[in-house]
Amino acid sequence: MSQMSERGYKAVIEFDESAGIFHGTVINTNDVIDFQGTNVEELQREFRKQIDNYLAFCKERGKSPDKPFSGRLHLRLTPELHKRVSAVAKTESKSLNTWINETLDEAANESETDA
Repeated sequence: MSQMSERGYKAVIEFDESAGIFHGTVINTNDVIDFQGTNVEELQREFRKQIDNYLAFCKERGKSPDKPFSGRLHLRLTPELHKRVSAVAKTESKSLNTWINETLDEAANESETDA
């Protein structure tokens, strides 16, 4: 899977071999923004066009473009995992929140580097 970026919006790209088209989906908004193209140039053009359309749609309705991530994440852990990660955070003299933030940031950075 490949990625593209346009004005802060990130999309993942897949190729549908049977249809012979590339399909993109913006992944960092709760609003649905999809696009497609038969080649890379068309895909890039359609991505930009859909972002333009989305921003115009928001402006027309007096709506701010989606800022989907508040920074709050409600996790459900097993009691055993909760106990284990709390102990690890304490051994590193960190709050559980700080430890989770740092651990997730490291994992996300590794994933972005691998992509």
